[in-house]
Amino acid sequence: MKTLFLAALLLAGAALAGPGAHGPNGEHLDAPVQPGAAPAAPKLEARSELFELVATLSGGELSMLIDRFETNEPVLDAQVEVASGPLKAVARFHADHGDYAIDDAAFVQALGRPGEHALVFTVTAAGESDLLDGTLRTAAAAPADDHGHDVLTPARVASAGGVLLLAGSALAVALRRRRPQGGPQ
Repeated sequence: MKTLFLAALLLAGAALAGPGAHGPNGEHLDAPVQPGAAPAAPKLEARSELFELVATLSGGELSMLIDRFETNEPVLDAQVEVASGPLKAVARFHADHGDYAIDDAAFVQALGRPGEHALVFTVTAAGESDLLDGTLRTAAAAPADDHGHDVLTPARVASAGGVLLLAGSALAVALRRRRPQGGPQ
């Protein structure tokens, strides 16, 4: 009798621990995927007849990968200048990664502000030069995560309902077994 009741309590505890559970990096394992959610790092893609590039604002720099449009072959050791409004910066080539980066603090800080930032890339490689333009969209910083432990979600309501049903069933079985046989019911 007590074993059945204890088993029901253990199952109830496990069910209550499910919603809001955290992964190894603190992420919510039951969090719904938000359609249209902003990417972790602002990105921009641009192309011209000669080149295509992908730029990412992350880790205190604007990083760019540049390829030839027709062949998808990486463009290495080019001259790359980026302009955003009145700000201009020259990118350094990182031979070890095959990318270009701008780490100018004022430039990166301006791009890190929430909003849309029009960028113009001037790429000169192997005697060819071209302009590429695009818009980097930087989302506002998300509010501090309070982990929503005080939020009543449908998953938590369903879980609590299941726990109550299980506990009620265990209690009903226990009470039914305790009644004397042959007496009034």
